[in-house]
Amino acid sequence: MSRKRSYNEGCPVSHALDLVGERWGLLVVRELLLGPKRFADLRNALCGASSNILSTRLRDLAEIGVLRKRLADGPGGGPVYELTDWGRALEPVLFALGTWGTSSPFWDRQAPSTVDSLVLALRAQAEFVFLAGAPVAGTCQLRVDDSESFVLRFGETGLEVTRASAAQPDAVVDIESRTLQKLLTGDDTLDDAVDEGRAKLGGDERLIRSLIK
Repeated sequence: MSRKRSYNEGCPVSHALDLVGERWGLLVVRELLLGPKRFADLRNALCGASSNILSTRLRDLAEIGVLRKRLADGPGGGPVYELTDWGRALEPVLFALGTWGTSSPFWDRQAPSTVDSLVLALRAQAEFVFLAGAPVAGTCQLRVDDSESFVLRFGETGLEVTRASAAQPDAVVDIESRTLQKLLTGDDTLDDAVDEGRAKLGGDERLIRSLIK
């Protein structure tokens, strides 16, 4: 590994930070939770990280087994990065950090967020909806900024989200990322977004309305 610094403690928390605590490390994991990405996609999402820093983080995370590099499926597929099972096990850690961060008095709710971070926040919000026993089931196609596509599968155990396209979704949502962010922070309403053309709903609207009001 390229990293030289260490806490040099036997504590598992400090050891975990030795592994993934370097700047941008956990954000790389966040960007891969919903599916593989190319280097260029990661670079565009994590625009504050230089190409050299991003390359170093990807190499470090690959060396310790958090992610791996492979060729994308399908003809002409280039290299992509994806999480290993061990890397995916960081998901509840990231969700817990996010929940903790929302109570911070220093959190800037209006600062830019990546599309993946917003969709992950939507899935985290779904946990509270399903705990309340929301009677929804089906598949929703979520398109953000006309460039990112996600499949939301509502089931008895919760919400599953993947970066993909659904063949025959029960509902379709087209929305701007900035609008989605404002909906998640409670600074906007879905009805206003639809009326103003910043969001379009099709099919079974209960699916998305069970998550966003």
